[in-house]
Amino acid sequence: MTERNPLLEKFDTAPFMKIKTGHYKPAIEEAIRRAQQDIEQITASSAAPTFENTVEALEFAGEELDRITSIFFNINSAETNEEIQKLAQEISPVLTDFKNDIIQDPVLFQKVKAVYENKDSLNLSIEQSTLLDKKYKMFKRNGANLDAGQKQELRELDKKLASLSLNFGENVLAETNRYELHITREEDLEGLPKGARTAAKMLAKEKNKEGWIFNLHYPSYIPFMKYAKSRALRKELAIAFGAKGFHGDELDNRENVLQIVKLRHKKANLLGYPTYAHFKLEERMAETPEKVNSFMEELLEKAKPAAEKEFHELESFAQDLDQIDRLEKWDAAYYSEKLKQKLFDLDDEQLKPYFELNNVIKGVFIVAEKLYGLNFQQVFEAETYHPEVQTYLVTDEEGKEIALFYADFHPREGKRGGAWMTSYKSQYRQKGKNERPHISIVCNFTKPTDEEPSLLTFNEVTTLFHEFGHALHGMLADTIYPSISGTNVFWDFVELPSQVLENWCYEKDALKLFATHYETGEVIPDDLIQKIKDSATFHEGMATLRQLSFGILDMSWHSKDPSGIDDVKAHEEKAFETTQLYPEVKENCMSTSFSHIFQGGYAAGYYSYKWAEVLDADAFEFFTENGIFDRETANKFRKTILSQGGTEHPLTLYKRFRGKEAAPEALLRRAGLIPKK
Repeated sequence: MTERNPLLEKFDTAPFMKIKTGHYKPAIEEAIRRAQQDIEQITASSAAPTFENTVEALEFAGEELDRITSIFFNINSAETNEEIQKLAQEISPVLTDFKNDIIQDPVLFQKVKAVYENKDSLNLSIEQSTLLDKKYKMFKRNGANLDAGQKQELRELDKKLASLSLNFGENVLAETNRYELHITREEDLEGLPKGARTAAKMLAKEKNKEGWIFNLHYPSYIPFMKYAKSRALRKELAIAFGAKGFHGDELDNRENVLQIVKLRHKKANLLGYPTYAHFKLEERMAETPEKVNSFMEELLEKAKPAAEKEFHELESFAQDLDQIDRLEKWDAAYYSEKLKQKLFDLDDEQLKPYFELNNVIKGVFIVAEKLYGLNFQQVFEAETYHPEVQTYLVTDEEGKEIALFYADFHPREGKRGGAWMTSYKSQYRQKGKNERPHISIVCNFTKPTDEEPSLLTFNEVTTLFHEFGHALHGMLADTIYPSISGTNVFWDFVELPSQVLENWCYEKDALKLFATHYETGEVIPDDLIQKIKDSATFHEGMATLRQLSFGILDMSWHSKDPSGIDDVKAHEEKAFETTQLYPEVKENCMSTSFSHIFQGGYAAGYYSYKWAEVLDADAFEFFTENGIFDRETANKFRKTILSQGGTEHPLTLYKRFRGKEAAPEALLRRAGLIPKK
């Protein structure tokens, strides 16, 4: 008897524990076959094209395929192995071919086009009109108007790009996993807090080694760079971190970078756009590369003098303290932390006991309850892909199901670095039923040790709130169509719900709800909260400059013709000229591990973090006018932003919430770069 494939059975929650690696490819191939049948029903119909029989039918075609591929690619990010990575390289071109089969189907395009050209007489709702625009542009922006030869060329470009992107990510993960700093002398640990030492000891023990091991995962890397007194070891670790994909070996990413940017440019030209940035930004709030560059230049003008002043102060401090002749990148976190301690009498080690992971999780749930009336109850019947993953049923004040929420918090060898929110099932309405979403956040936080629970740094606390803000955007979605539900919004708008929620981490009324000492139960004292607030703008000029440098690097790859670039490092150095403070490190290259733009979706979009900060600072000023837990303001944010997804242009939604457009002044005030009101 043939084994049944759990991915092809009807399921609500993902059947993780029943899935074997061998199930993915046949399930995806069968789901493609079924999706093709859905498409054929549309194209074979002799009825005149209508919104319902063409656009709406296309929206729900391949729904099963979407669910299966979301499971597969989420696993490839959160719990991968060589077998899954190999499978991803096989599956990606198949999916790319299928996508292009749809987009380049002339009969299907003509039917969508007929509806689009007749849209003014169709009496469509706003959401229907948005969906129609989106579907029509999807065809137009993906080659529907090209001739047969050009369409074939576009197919090949897309397949190559999908493969290169996967290869780039695999190399970064392999580089991250293969490096370790093995310390055998206790004196080399000087300056490191107890928690970091214990975690390093545990890591060494897991690998059957004596001493202590530090690696390139953030919970290990950051404390070492911040506290280790040994400058030589900080240098070694920093160079290893910055050299990922830049060793001239089988994991080197330079050729991947050059091929990706050149193929993206070629694709944009083929579709009639001057550069890849022009192609991407057409579907963004920023609209054009010129607008993005102007936006970044305006912020750079305000931030650079502050950043230079902060850098010189830090350099003088390091010279006075340790007679450092020249401040290097591996000195940045160490001396910044020491200066912060001196100026504010505050460091992460004082704060961590108040931010035990489970308490912070409860805290973010309480904030969601006070703002939006949500309740989170841990459940154990939903299958997970790893024992560490926690699941919660999310309900409203009437007990009605809102979402299923997955949370995965600690680093593992099979998990890529960083933190992200994703979805296993979209919210949508069909046949009278409001299908509720299954949302996940994945992080890489400090692990518990034999001696202590997972105690978060303040930066990890803000990261958890950030990803949870994305999760709320997904959970509170309330639209008809999945492709414009939840976080399916313009890329430079998607960070607003996540970044705005970070603001609650700095507020006394929020912190007092959950920040309690893990041993004594003492609520975080007022003086520590005041120090958090006072230090919030510490080195904000340098932080802004650093963020802008990433956005400038991204645009340098994507807003010009890259065909003349043959040296990744030289190109990067030139891009960083206007933002550079520290001496260049010849062994390092950021582009070769810049996963946001070469593996994730941030190509020609990294500026969006700063763009959304302008929105979030302005939005939070509105929250503070009536109190940070004012339900009326929260309900307005939920109704105009969180529930609406991409149903309307984001500027329209934002103005409906705020009553006006956002201006950069709110961000500059919060950053301390201009005086407060």
